[in-house]
Amino acid sequence: MGTKERREREREALRGEILAAARDLFISEGYERVSMRRIAERIEYSPTTIYLYFRDKSEILAEICDQTFARLAKSLQRIEAKGLDPLEELRESCEAYIQFGLRNRHQYRLTFMVSSQNMDRGEESHYEGSMGEQAFGYLERSVARCVEAGNFRAVEVNVASQVVWVSIHGLTSLLITLDEDDFPWVDKKKLIGETLETLLRGLMK
Repeated sequence: MGTKERREREREALRGEILAAARDLFISEGYERVSMRRIAERIEYSPTTIYLYFRDKSEILAEICDQTFARLAKSLQRIEAKGLDPLEELRESCEAYIQFGLRNRHQYRLTFMVSSQNMDRGEESHYEGSMGEQAFGYLERSVARCVEAGNFRAVEVNVASQVVWVSIHGLTSLLITLDEDDFPWVDKKKLIGETLETLLRGLMK
């Protein structure tokens, strides 16, 4: 390995350390309480070094969100590649989305519940072309196939897609934020199944 390649690998390794430390701190201490200096202390580097990689903690949070969306998109991509019946594909994608959130509850909260309030909304922050758009695109294409196959009544694809996302995000968020001590949930598998059944039946002819 040449000097250039080795330095690039070292840079990527340090970048990964910064992201991992920031993610852990955002989760354990709260985004608002964490400073760039605090992140630097965690990995035992100077704050100046952190600023060589990220402009501020908002940019770090944006990168963490992109990584989370990329993992979600990969999960939905695998389902799309199966070539299932459109309705079954959408059902499986919705369940995969919910299970992803429940398995990665801290990252999900950072991505969907913290980032929307705290990320910088400057010119560099946009939805078009983002990993979030890619992840949503899988759901949207799945809905479009259901419409084309005649599974759904005449609905606008973008409207129906957002209805689907609002429904599964709402359920996922509630299951993450309210545990059994806060609310007497029924069996979660049954709740998820009934929610998806009600959602899809509401869109069907």
